[in-house]
Amino acid sequence: MTIHLTNVGKKFNRDRIFGRLNHTFQSDNHTVILGSNGSGKSTLLQIIAGNVSPSEGELRYSRNGQTISTEKLFNSLSFASPYMELLEELTLSEHIAFHGGLKPFRNGLDVKAVAEQSGLATSLRKQIRFFSSGMKQRLRLALAILSDTPLLLLDEPCSNLDQKTVLWYQDLIKNNSEDRLILVCSNQQEMEYPFCKERIQMENFSHLSP
Repeated sequence: MTIHLTNVGKKFNRDRIFGRLNHTFQSDNHTVILGSNGSGKSTLLQIIAGNVSPSEGELRYSRNGQTISTEKLFNSLSFASPYMELLEELTLSEHIAFHGGLKPFRNGLDVKAVAEQSGLATSLRKQIRFFSSGMKQRLRLALAILSDTPLLLLDEPCSNLDQKTVLWYQDLIKNNSEDRLILVCSNQQEMEYPFCKERIQMENFSHLSP
């Protein structure tokens, strides 16, 4: 998976959040997007995911030399963030099955296997609304990381995780990073991106003149 960004920028009303961002992301060369609150790092991740349109510039996606249109990008990516809503009326088993119907899991994992790798196997019949914030974040991460997608986007993945669960996250990433492009947004939390080879500092693209 390759993503080319050419002079990408974003404005809200008349305020430029960031601009003139040129970068090429490539599979197996995982990248962390760093920045303080308000620097635009989460907005950039949403732009890359196709959920938000840039105010300027363009993005091009390709895989194995074939162009991927923005309309079909959804099939190629998985996304996790602490603000992502879950289907709280579903049980864990139902939620995993629903997600798997949209995006198959890596290595043909079934519902039980996903629950086991999530560390939530004892809660298969529990509704998501009864999960703690840490359990919900663990589920978000597991669904995204275990999805069979070439592009994995993670926004502040260790939010609401205790030290033990952070180690689980790092291990899950390690075992599911091959042949993928992984982008992580982080507020300088190094435990979130020890596997990243490249860094983008959003402040380098902020406060530019129009």
